[in-house]
Amino acid sequence: MLSIDPSTQTERENYKFLIGSIIPRPIAFVTTISSAGVLNGAPFSYFNIASSNPPMISLSIQRPEGRQKDTTRNIIDSKEFVVHIVDEENVAKVNQTAANLPPNQSEIELAGLTPVDSTKISVPGIKETKIRMECLLEHHLELGGLDTPGCDFIIGRVVQFHIENDLYEHGRVDPRGLAAVSRLAGTNYAKIGEMFSIDRPN
Repeated sequence: MLSIDPSTQTERENYKFLIGSIIPRPIAFVTTISSAGVLNGAPFSYFNIASSNPPMISLSIQRPEGRQKDTTRNIIDSKEFVVHIVDEENVAKVNQTAANLPPNQSEIELAGLTPVDSTKISVPGIKETKIRMECLLEHHLELGGLDTPGCDFIIGRVVQFHIENDLYEHGRVDPRGLAAVSRLAGTNYAKIGEMFSIDRPN
């Protein structure tokens, strides 16, 4: 087995190893509003559940060349954001929002997505998603490099869930109906494949 010391590799080499190994990764499509009122949207695959009591999610937003992304700045400024689950029906449009646009341009408009009012926060969600979560900023940590932070770690508290009616029954989400997609490496994505069950021990 090959053994690699990450300190001997470049940031890019470590990045490729991580995104190629930790798969599949769920994708959060995050909407925020800038201080100028521009609706921003961007996908992130460094995303997961942080807690269920209270319900909280985590995002790790990388800093390319040490620069903080628009999403991070907007979350820190407004303390609000919406997380959407990316699925087979919206992944192509969400992928368009990964374009590098200046802060005064909206990725939502570029991708032809439809804003929808939130219930408890001022940041709109996106209509073309089956699940969305209104979030308030709970914690922000700067993580990373020896001389400058490499990423911003965001923990958001979910204050409102939204889900399509036919996906939610007896407190459970239908995974086939949701048809969530996950991120692999490079330009590759994955769909929900074969499902199997294993009983947990007592």
